[in-house]
Amino acid sequence: MPTPRDYDSDPGRYRLGMRLTARHCAPGANLQARIIAHLVAAGAATVLDAGCADGALAEAAAGRPLRVIGLDAATPMVAAAQAHGPVLRGDVTALPVADASVDAVVLVNVLYHLDRPAVALLEARRVLVAGGLLVAGTVARSDSPELAPFWRPPPTTFDAEDAPAIVADVFGAVATDAWDAPLVTLPDRDAVRDYLRIRFVPSEDARRIADAVARRGPLPLTVTKRGALLLARR
Repeated sequence: MPTPRDYDSDPGRYRLGMRLTARHCAPGANLQARIIAHLVAAGAATVLDAGCADGALAEAAAGRPLRVIGLDAATPMVAAAQAHGPVLRGDVTALPVADASVDAVVLVNVLYHLDRPAVALLEARRVLVAGGLLVAGTVARSDSPELAPFWRPPPTTFDAEDAPAIVADVFGAVATDAWDAPLVTLPDRDAVRDYLRIRFVPSEDARRIADAVARRGPLPLTVTKRGALLLARR
């Protein structure tokens, strides 16, 4: 089932995730840098970041030969992203962008919110120039195995285990840039709670699970991150 969207009602949950990542990720573990490397290697000039949130990709791309246009459906996200470049308000299933008008479309941590990810993928294909690059990204169902005794992420409509086949149905050939490494170290109970919150666990459940993790110990807890970027050409 799709992961609920709360970016209008609770933008603080997403922003908590950005702060936690900045504080507790391993050095060099930077998703935006990973995306930008693929965009630069593909020779992309104009990039549509569909589901841009606060505009982290545009901010990270500053000074690069990339024009990043953000797009988001949530009012708080659009307002924040405007600090980093042009932003459109719209839905990834009906992009307010002309056919064959961008060199790359980024759909990272977005498609698991949709009942039918293929609808957004078809829209991405429509707006890409011939040979243009799709960068889609998501988390694996097997992510965070260290928390398995206490919590497992529910399956979504676009988990990394299934995502290559979903993208291939629309784009054909797909390349995968996967990660499977101990990338996040949670120093204490509060960090465990916050980590669960950014994984869409309700606040009370996150607090209860964090208490159980702390009782079992030891802390800090290093968490293995598993997921992938899916790369395809129009």
